[in-house]
Amino acid sequence: MLNWGILSTGVIARNFAQTAAQMDDVCIRAVASRSLESAQAFADEFGIPTAHGSYEALAEDPQVDIVYVATPHSRHYEDMKLLIAAGKHILCEKSFTTDAAQAEEIFALAKARGVFVMEAFWTKLCPLYRQIEQVIASGAIGDIRAVTAQYGYTTGRMARKFDAELAGGTLLDIGVYAIGFACMMLGYAPDKMISSLIMNPQGTDATDAVTLVYGGAAAQLICTIGAEIPTHAAVYGTKGCIDIPDFKNPQRCTVYGEAGVRTLEAPFEINGFEYEIREAQRCAQEGRRESGVMTHAQSIAVMRIMDEVRRQNGLRFPFEG
Repeated sequence: MLNWGILSTGVIARNFAQTAAQMDDVCIRAVASRSLESAQAFADEFGIPTAHGSYEALAEDPQVDIVYVATPHSRHYEDMKLLIAAGKHILCEKSFTTDAAQAEEIFALAKARGVFVMEAFWTKLCPLYRQIEQVIASGAIGDIRAVTAQYGYTTGRMARKFDAELAGGTLLDIGVYAIGFACMMLGYAPDKMISSLIMNPQGTDATDAVTLVYGGAAAQLICTIGAEIPTHAAVYGTKGCIDIPDFKNPQRCTVYGEAGVRTLEAPFEINGFEYEIREAQRCAQEGRRESGVMTHAQSIAVMRIMDEVRRQNGLRFPFEG
């Protein structure tokens, strides 16, 4: 069994720790924060043996084999470079980096160092998508002509979510879900991208409308932070369609086709996070350097699409110059 470390003690790190605590085959050995007090409080709450007051200390901890990176998007690149240099395997939150060039460099460094790295795009690992892939491959809904996805929420942490210094905004926070889903259904190399961003006073994006065109098919995606939009996606084919409530972490969908209507179900064992954790741990234990489900090329491709969306709308973060 590999020993895990957690980098950061924020909301998503807590979700990881709560999930791992319910998994018999996962061991969290250490947690790190830039504040020892914060790390110790987190460690005490989740029964983690070691608390570190710096990210460097976690990277140097010989008891840690693999690290879950839960820092803001703006830190992922530097944090992963630190961990790779120390020989740690990595499961890094999405969005993986702030741009595709950073992602390419990280994967190249990981390959050279011989460590496993995967983006924590938990949607791709949800078991229901294996069933959906089979339905599409069977031809039950015919050729895909359109894909839609929508997701929006409100939060009391608006200042943090929109902070330009942290690579904030809707696109990198939740737009990645919709874009990643569209790529899962239609492929990772759209022929054309059309996008519009509604900006906020902090200089980042509040609402995103993105269209990806693939020959005879198109994906229409809308995401926002600041409005409650039901999380929903659908795949429309020449013979039927698939309706997917809560597409970012689905447990159920409905297939409409020539053979009638049927429901597919794949209930989570815990909450859905367990599948990306298991995939990363399994790959690292087997000596793999890349997941066959969530590949390096796929992470880079999604980052390239988001780079183009930002380019089309003139969105740059302060640290990018």
